[in-house]
Amino acid sequence: MQFSPVIILATLCIVPQLTSSAPVTTNSHGSNSHWLPAVATWYGSANGDGSDGGACGYGTLVDVKPLHARVGAVNPILFKNGEGCGACYKVRCLDRSICSRRAVTVIITDECPGCSKTNTHFDLSGAAFGRLAISGESGPLRNRGLIPVIYRRTACKYRGKNIAFHVNEGSTDFWLSLLVEFEDGEGDIGSMHIRQAGASEWLEMKHVWGANWCIVGGPLKGPFSIKLTTLSAGKTLSATDVVPRNWAPKATYTSRLNFSPVL
Repeated sequence: MQFSPVIILATLCIVPQLTSSAPVTTNSHGSNSHWLPAVATWYGSANGDGSDGGACGYGTLVDVKPLHARVGAVNPILFKNGEGCGACYKVRCLDRSICSRRAVTVIITDECPGCSKTNTHFDLSGAAFGRLAISGESGPLRNRGLIPVIYRRTACKYRGKNIAFHVNEGSTDFWLSLLVEFEDGEGDIGSMHIRQAGASEWLEMKHVWGANWCIVGGPLKGPFSIKLTTLSAGKTLSATDVVPRNWAPKATYTSRLNFSPVL
């Protein structure tokens, strides 16, 4: 049986409170400074984008640049119930006989619930997996299926892009749901607050799933200012009046700001 994502979101967004999650171990810049062991597989077509939408809710963004061919699914260790969405990682294969010495950078856009539960597991797009190989060996590398790799966090860099907020379908003056796009730096979101027109109080939004947040109240009055705090390092950014008074469901509104890409 299939359920409408709008119904699911509305059901989960009961009160404006934040779900909790244990922070990852990071250095003072919020990044993991050491390469760590993992395994990698691939899915989709051999040279494809991998995800068709994905569990983070980015939809068709995964099919176009800057996400195009750089997407990856991860097991729950890195997915973190959706709070790991948007984080960027460098992944490198160690087999010099078939793998390049360069790492590929991937953006977490999906969850892989069928992946390993005990080892960190990246399920990469066919295109990203193939780029791990030396010239001419992408096919043989894909034929291996599962390979050992090393990985580390890296800064997300969406050149020429600022943080954008997509108003999810079904949003009303009493139930507002937003998807966060193109977040530089840590890429992950630890909390999200909203401020209504003429108000001084920031209201806490609830993390629903993936990169989607929502609030119940009302009637909610725009324009809305949005404040984001990263999960990894607790950095804060506020976009004033980024969602206009006459906002519309399924529309995307781009801010003039972004986090520093330096981790």
